[in-house]
Amino acid sequence: MSRRKGRSVAVQILYQLEMNAQDIEQALPVFWEHHAHGDETREFAERIARGVWQNREEIDAIIVDTTRNWSLERIAPIDRNILRAAIYEVLYCEDIPAKVTLNEAIELGKKFGCDKSGAFINGVLDSVVTGTAGLKK
Repeated sequence: MSRRKGRSVAVQILYQLEMNAQDIEQALPVFWEHHAHGDETREFAERIARGVWQNREEIDAIIVDTTRNWSLERIAPIDRNILRAAIYEVLYCEDIPAKVTLNEAIELGKKFGCDKSGAFINGVLDSVVTGTAGLKK
């Protein structure tokens, strides 16, 4: 299975949910109708997307706390959703090393975001993992 592909798909799902103000249970079947992926990619993407959606308030609070001078709305939507997915993995996916999550999130930022997205995501996630939040390394 390509977890990299699953992460990419999860971020796309999260972006769609946010842009269309949809409920995840209504949005997922529609998403899958238009995007064919293997079962393993689909399962991993849904694991991340559902987890982020269920824990959005906690994850968003961590982002706001870590980016002290940035409101959540000021962060580009794609970067915001990459951060959400990565923070979810760090907090809730003990089977995934934080270092892997950070590297994958940075790559997603470079792929989907602007020129500075990778560096921004790296800075935020590094602060989350090693900073005062005291999350696992």
